[in-house]
Amino acid sequence: MEEPVYEELVGRLKEMTDNLVIGDPTDRATYIGPVINNSAYNDFKNFTEEINQAGGKFLTGGHVKTGEMFDKGFYCEPTLVTDLPFGHRLWQYEMFLPITTIGKVNNLDEAMDIANNVNYGLTAGFYGSLAETDWFFDKIEAGTTYSNRPQGATTGAWPGFQPFGGWKGSGATGKNGGGLYYVQLYMHEQIRTLIEPAKNSKLGVKKKVTASSSKAKKAASKKIARKTAKKPIRKIARRK
Repeated sequence: MEEPVYEELVGRLKEMTDNLVIGDPTDRATYIGPVINNSAYNDFKNFTEEINQAGGKFLTGGHVKTGEMFDKGFYCEPTLVTDLPFGHRLWQYEMFLPITTIGKVNNLDEAMDIANNVNYGLTAGFYGSLAETDWFFDKIEAGTTYSNRPQGATTGAWPGFQPFGGWKGSGATGKNGGGLYYVQLYMHEQIRTLIEPAKNSKLGVKKKVTASSSKAKKAASKKIARKTAKKPIRKIARRK
């Protein structure tokens, strides 16, 4: 987030997150259910401990939920984290947990450098003016991108409206560019490997010598064959 709007926006995010209902996923009032399994549950505890050790601050959450119904599933509090150093690995790690890291930047260029400094590039979102949006689409290294989307910045493609694909470690292309695997129908994959001999290697010379001597032997054998084939014919003709 840019510094001029940071405090206000963080405050609004905290207020909204504090009002989220955690509970039974079959209840319509519930916004956050349990995480998928015990492994994810333990990951949450390990990640929040790692964030705490690195100096990050928990704006909300940071703990697992226990007691009563929460003992029947793997429930974790929705967690907003601030002040985590940008060099920390969790800025570049996909946690798949209700943990969101928030960082303050001086300008959009700094934000873009941080956003692109990852091995992934599936989805990316942005909120700003129309001019800033054009800049974002040109600079961001991601396959499915959004700007000013009220439902959420990076929630995946809209089925039936958008192709879905990523860049870098998230994929090479989409599956719906003009149709299912359309572009690939006009392409052939080819792996090319050229092995060049070392400059001081005599391999190339040996090949040439072998090839030329082989040709010479073949030519000589042909001449011998012709001579032996013609001589008997001439002798027989003289006798007649």
